[in-house]
Amino acid sequence: MRFPRRRRDPVEVNLTPLIDVVFLLLIFFMVSTTFETRQALELELPESASGQPMEAAPVTLVVTASGEYRLGERVHTAGTLGDALAAQAEQAREHGLVVEADGRAAHADVVRVLDRAAGLEIRHVRIATEAASTPQAETP
Repeated sequence: MRFPRRRRDPVEVNLTPLIDVVFLLLIFFMVSTTFETRQALELELPESASGQPMEAAPVTLVVTASGEYRLGERVHTAGTLGDALAAQAEQAREHGLVVEADGRAAHADVVRVLDRAAGLEIRHVRIATEAASTPQAETP
């Protein structure tokens, strides 16, 4: 007796649902990702080896190791720094602002000065340095 052979349909893998899932995952990660935006100040850092005297006297702000700010002869705190710098803002915009920060001063204190200067639209900010006493070897 002869049995009829069954016809087998060719086996195919349907990739359409897989592609849909991949696109949905891609869209999900693109939407849920947060992008960090940073604001930066343009700083003009002087070269300590070739520093030259300036023609006009810029506004000089000193940041001490204890977190005090000195503008001219007056000592200011973080709260009064904005008002004191605003009083000198016109001269600082014209001739620049020099920040003399103690090497042991907190980074946050220096950033506070730079932030207030940016808020007052003072664009020429320099950080004072001292000339190196001994040349140091450069590391690759």
